[in-house]
Amino acid sequence: MADNILSKMRAEWDARARENARYYVNTANQNWTDDEFFQSGERTVAEEILTDMTNICQGKDPKAMRVLEIGCGAARVTRALAGLFGEVHAVDISPEMVAQATAALAGFPHAHVYQNNGTDLSVIPAADFDFAFSTIVFQHIPSREVIENYVRDVSRLLRPGALFKFQVQGDVTISSTPDDTWLGVPFSQEQALAMAERCGFEMRYNHGAGQQYFWLWFFKR
Repeated sequence: MADNILSKMRAEWDARARENARYYVNTANQNWTDDEFFQSGERTVAEEILTDMTNICQGKDPKAMRVLEIGCGAARVTRALAGLFGEVHAVDISPEMVAQATAALAGFPHAHVYQNNGTDLSVIPAADFDFAFSTIVFQHIPSREVIENYVRDVSRLLRPGALFKFQVQGDVTISSTPDDTWLGVPFSQEQALAMAERCGFEMRYNHGAGQQYFWLWFFKR
């Protein structure tokens, strides 16, 4: 993706964060209280992680696991992850989102937030991660190339056999433009499978093909 598009993504997400970060992180509510906002993150973890601990933990104690989150925003989900797992590392392209996330995680010394470049995870310290997660993030990225870069970099950081569970836009009937940083590029089931294979993953499960919330279970080979 051209540098000007990455700059546009950073600038537009920064502007959204300054205007109303919590609304743009989760548009279900325009005026989130602290409790409501972070409870919504707890619900996401309850629905997408606590129901799936066999695939995620693979017998490991969650408190002994190092996990990665892509697109943390204002730490809505990150705080819930930090309450469950032993070590959490999260990235976001927007410096304003990172500042808000850092403040929200002040009581969680084992949770770390980084501003990344919008296309890879080179900012994350090299380590073996046990699980990676991303929700309501890739559906906003207008480039399959950038999304695939992220997926490939997650593969670099995960230990063999570990799971990357994430959601992409699955509604292939939408028409997005290459510079639309809100309505991102969609994936068909076939495109998701091909991406998994190119990036060193096995796509063992998927749910929601053809819908906005298309969930993918990528296990590192």
